[in-house]
Amino acid sequence: MPELDGQVALVTGGGRGIGANIARELAAAGMRVGVSARTREQVEAVAAQIGGLAVLVDVADADSVHGMVDQVERELGPIDLLVANAGVGINDVAWEVDPDDWWRVFEVNVLGVHLCCSAVIPGMLARGRGRIAITGSGAAYLPGATATAYPASKAAVCRYAETLATDLAGRIPVFLFSPGLVRTGLTGHVPEDAPWTPPELAPRLVRELAAGKLDRLAGRYIHAEHDDTDDLAARADEILAEDLNAIRLRR
Repeated sequence: MPELDGQVALVTGGGRGIGANIARELAAAGMRVGVSARTREQVEAVAAQIGGLAVLVDVADADSVHGMVDQVERELGPIDLLVANAGVGINDVAWEVDPDDWWRVFEVNVLGVHLCCSAVIPGMLARGRGRIAITGSGAAYLPGATATAYPASKAAVCRYAETLATDLAGRIPVFLFSPGLVRTGLTGHVPEDAPWTPPELAPRLVRELAAGKLDRLAGRYIHAEHDDTDDLAARADEILAEDLNAIRLRR
């Protein structure tokens, strides 16, 4: 595994589940990690465990996001990696759910990603370095979903990540990754016999993305369980030429 000694990472939604595991993995790789979320007890527990910085944030609020970035850069240093992982979901019946609850999913999952990216990009551009990893989901494209808010928000995030990667091509690599089906607070409704993904795979993938292993494939959809990073790196020319690892409508 590549080491990242001294670099600074900011992980949103880092107080539990996938985000907490990513924060632990990056700290183990030598990064100084800002752990952010809305629940004080959770972020403080994870930060204390890894020697990181706990930051309270509402990713859907621009002032809160800028305050988070300012605090991390003031106390840890310039941000080398943003992991835009914060997300929420509801098991909604579209025509019955409260519109405010439905829209809140978009505020966190889509607007939150945009605000966090927008807050770190100017500094990264000025320094000439930095990477962004955005948590996607198979819910964006897999058939059979019934709840509307979460899958629709993740479809928007997929397109956002690819478009942002194109806009920043040659300057800041932007990655979209799927952690797979991991047991978290968002997957409590999933049957026990579902094809669960080992929870360590997404953190390992983010660590490799942070080290620049797949910079050529910025903007591509990378799955923590189903994509082998050595194989992707070896096949980068083919993937780019044939527009693979992308979510497309093919007629």
